[in-house]
Parts: sequence; structure tokens; C-alpha cells
Amino acid sequence: MRMIFVNLPVKDLPATRRFFGALGYSFNEQFSDDTAVCMVVDENIFVMHLTEEKFAQFVNGKVGDPEQQTQVLTCLSAASRQEVDDIKAKALAAGGREWKPNIEFGPMYGCSFQDISGNVWEFMHMDQMGG
Repeated sequence: MRMIFVNLPVKDLPATRRFFGALGYSFNEQFSDDTAVCMVVDENIFVMHLTEEKFAQFVNGKVGDPEQQTQVLTCLSAASRQEVDDIKAKALAAGGREWKPNIEFGPMYGCSFQDISGNVWEFMHMDQMGG
């Protein structure tokens, strides 16, 4: 079984946990401590939110500031257009910020926002049935 762990630096770990908890995510406490929070996206998909100090231990050079440059776009699938709208509303209500307007391109509908550390998240519904 293959797993994916996306690693992101965050400015405030407790606030990050509250933010993503408000979006409905759970956390794997086995891989969480005072320097990291392991967010469960799906059975084999996790996001490791790391303090900037912890993140710096894994990279060469400086830790980038997402407020200054976009470092990564983390895009997750959504089951419906309604889920796209719901997750964006939850993110904004929890302290996230608008990033780009929602997109509609053929069978794709999506949103994007910045989390409280400035990292960009996208949620995309892809209508496989074309309707």
C-alpha cells in the first residue's frame, strides 16, 4: 500500500489544528506532537502541518513564506459542487482568506483559499458524467 504525506510549514500549530478541525478533518495523534499535526485526508492521504522550525529540519535553505510567494497548490477532489461551496464557506468562517475566484471550466468546478498560514488549498469537483 502506498501512502502520501504532504508536508507544510505553519506559523501557529494549535490554530492550524483548530482551522482544519473546523473544516471537518480529523488528526492522527500517533504522528502529532507539539511540533507537528498529522491531518487525515483519506485512508492513505495525510497532511503533516509542521512548525516552521520543524519544517526547516527537512529542507535545504530557508523555509519560504507563503505570504510572499506561492510555494505549492494543494488540490483535493470534492464529491459535488455543493461540497466545494461548503468547504470554502467553512474555511472563510474559520479564518481562511479568499485566494482566487471560483472556477468553472467544462465539467470542473472548484474553489481556492489560503489557510491561516497563507498556504493555498483548492477543492475541485470533476463531473465525470458530464451533467
